[in-house]
Amino acid sequence: MALIVQKYGGTSMGSVERIEHVANKVAGWRARGHQVVVVVSAMSGETDRLLKLAKSISPRGSRREFDQIAATGEQVTIGLLALALEKIGVPSRSYTGWQVPIRTDSAYTKARIQDIDASRLRADCEAGIVPVVAGFQGIDETGAVTTLGRGGSDTTGVALAAALKADECQIYTDVDGVYTTDPRVEPKARRLDKITFEEMLELASLGSKVLQIRSVEFAGKYKVPLRVVSTFVDGPGTLITLEDSMMEEPLISGIAFTRDEAQLTVAGVPDRPGIAAAILGPIGEANIEIDMIVQNVGADGTTDFTFTVQRTDYERAMEISRKVAGELGAKGVNGATDIVKVSLVGVGMRSHAGIASKMFTALAAAGINIRMISTSEIKISVVIDEIYLELAVRTLHKAFGLEDGAKPA
Repeated sequence: MALIVQKYGGTSMGSVERIEHVANKVAGWRARGHQVVVVVSAMSGETDRLLKLAKSISPRGSRREFDQIAATGEQVTIGLLALALEKIGVPSRSYTGWQVPIRTDSAYTKARIQDIDASRLRADCEAGIVPVVAGFQGIDETGAVTTLGRGGSDTTGVALAAALKADECQIYTDVDGVYTTDPRVEPKARRLDKITFEEMLELASLGSKVLQIRSVEFAGKYKVPLRVVSTFVDGPGTLITLEDSMMEEPLISGIAFTRDEAQLTVAGVPDRPGIAAAILGPIGEANIEIDMIVQNVGADGTTDFTFTVQRTDYERAMEISRKVAGELGAKGVNGATDIVKVSLVGVGMRSHAGIASKMFTALAAAGINIRMISTSEIKISVVIDEIYLELAVRTLHKAFGLEDGAKPA
């Protein structure tokens, strides 16, 4: 008998019929002798509807009240699922975040979990009751309701699994696992049986939307085995686990990409100490996240300083950069918003040479020019023109033999 925490997302809870389907899945696990704790999101679209209502009254109103409103979505689904379970003979009890309680800090709309008292949930499990817990929410030291930010239900599920010392945390969603890349871009993408926490964290940060980054960080920190499975299609899904338990790491586990990229270049900057801080400091102070950075020193004693930001921050970053360029006596600022970032991820890079060379050769053969390059121990990222995104993903997917039964080209 195992203790399993199952998290069901908004799509899984999107209608009464789907909620009853979830109840039957939970009942099936319980019938096999397992103890099950369930975490659920609000119905798909419900949180957006609630926040739209709040913003229609006060767009810049109290974040505390926004959380109070947003948290009600999950309060509906926990009650509905508990009723659905009772209907089919499974004793169940619903809990809001503050009834558990899940204690957080007071950073409303993006709170972080500080402590969980899992004693009530553990007692329910021992008594044969299935606890159904509202994801995405908690309570701060003042007694105010807090929410964990978008995708926070994944974090709730993993955190509860850690607190309960569960054997596994299962994330049920509308996909049947983690794939080598987005199947909508490369139809030959393959579902992975296993992937390491570190690889999943890189993929999530680089554009993969399967799991929320914080939930993967939490699972890795507390060594909670994490499995991504489909609510609607039976199957083993993908197990996210420790690298030590991976008997033979593949060279490359996946290809991630993000379209939300923009590039800026401050050209002809005097090449002297402190220039990088002078350019990037004001960008950071404006709360604009900088991703990749490249500095090219010219023969005339100046340097071109290039960096990327999220596309939504491009106009603000350009305005700040032009002001800084004027103060530094730079030749000018130029930029582009028609770029994307494509990344190879794999723990096998640690023990294999030549990955970057193979990547660059494959892209060159496909006629794809590389604008920027960034590397880490298990990742290589390139910035390319947006029109080549799908071609680049398919080219690399084939070059590294990521299809079922394929051999590297």
